[in-house]
Amino acid sequence: MPIEKIDTLVVGAGQAGVAMSEHLGNAGIPHLVLERDRIAERWRTGRWDSLVANGPAWHDRFPGMEFPGDPEEFVAKDDVAEYFVAYAKQVDAPIRTGVDVTEVRRKVGRAGFHVETSKGVIEARNVVVATGAFQCPVVPPVVPEDADIMQIHSFDYRNPDQLPDGAVMVVGAGSSGVQIADELMRAGRQVFLSVGPHDRPPRSYRGCDFVWWLGVLGMWDLAAPVPGAEHVTIAVSGARGGETIDFRELAAAGMTLVGRTETYTGGVLKFAYDLNDNIANGDASHLAMLDAADAYIARNGLDFLEEPEARTRLPDPECMINPLRQLDLADAGVTSIIWATGFSQDFSWLKVDAFDADGKPDHQRGVSTEPGIYFLGLPWQSRRGSTFIWGVWHDAKYLADQISIQRMYAQYSGPHNT
Repeated sequence: MPIEKIDTLVVGAGQAGVAMSEHLGNAGIPHLVLERDRIAERWRTGRWDSLVANGPAWHDRFPGMEFPGDPEEFVAKDDVAEYFVAYAKQVDAPIRTGVDVTEVRRKVGRAGFHVETSKGVIEARNVVVATGAFQCPVVPPVVPEDADIMQIHSFDYRNPDQLPDGAVMVVGAGSSGVQIADELMRAGRQVFLSVGPHDRPPRSYRGCDFVWWLGVLGMWDLAAPVPGAEHVTIAVSGARGGETIDFRELAAAGMTLVGRTETYTGGVLKFAYDLNDNIANGDASHLAMLDAADAYIARNGLDFLEEPEARTRLPDPECMINPLRQLDLADAGVTSIIWATGFSQDFSWLKVDAFDADGKPDHQRGVSTEPGIYFLGLPWQSRRGSTFIWGVWHDAKYLADQISIQRMYAQYSGPHNT
């Protein structure tokens, strides 16, 4: 079988791969996008049934296409997937689905890379790794797999009917964990929510969604997280038209809040004594954004409606006044645990020198230390917004520019070639 050759190979056809294809096409760079499943597959099958985008339609999109319908709507996950299918068609992206990339290694004595796939070998001068930030679900080794309780990651959660009857422990109170816990409680389940460090922005404030506030305050363009906050999650939701997450309100409705989950012994989960601190720090992040927004309004002389109720809070619930330090799952009727504990990335198929001592991509704005290898869709790749739909589009444009520059140098026929 002849070996296929291409200038730039893009691995992955989610939002990152589609964005990369648009910019490579605009730059006139021959390329091919390989996807093991369907376009934007994780939006279809790697999310729960009721999930909607965490930002409004006017914001969480590529510049070249709007979502149909109300721009203030929080778009359902399947509609997001169809948006990327339509966008790929609009930009005539050369996407080949059902192809799994199994190995990439540098060619010996020649420029470029040898790429093994499930459909044969491809040689590429450049490889863009656009496999996203949410590849491998992470479940902390706390509760043994053979424990007599159902355990799933949020990646595999679909709806309340999927779980056995009984109470549910949700571990992790970022956007996924808190939305799943809320859905389960609304379905009539007793829910225990393990709350770790988090930021808690207002869904909207003084008439504007928090994504707008992050934009005008320059917070989307932060180049790096505040030291110590690299893994702090954000508790925000687009469900039911968008709402500010309020843990005291969830507790008042019947949810039991506990601290970070630490250990498991003999059917008993033990929790850190940090629930109140975590909620207090989340409250502080909430108030800090309100303060920054108020200052912006005053500085620019804007006539925005006042919203004093945004600073009020309910009394501390009993589960915060006397927080649980441990919970016997059987006694509490807990029959399932949902781990909303994030994801890791798998680059084992990349046999190249593009990683640091910890195995993480060694790069600057996605340009790796291995010439010809590029990463797209990494958290904080160039800014806070790098893993968001619009952010990955801008990062893709930068990478396409860098590939174009290298092509210019490679094609130069100067005095040494005469």
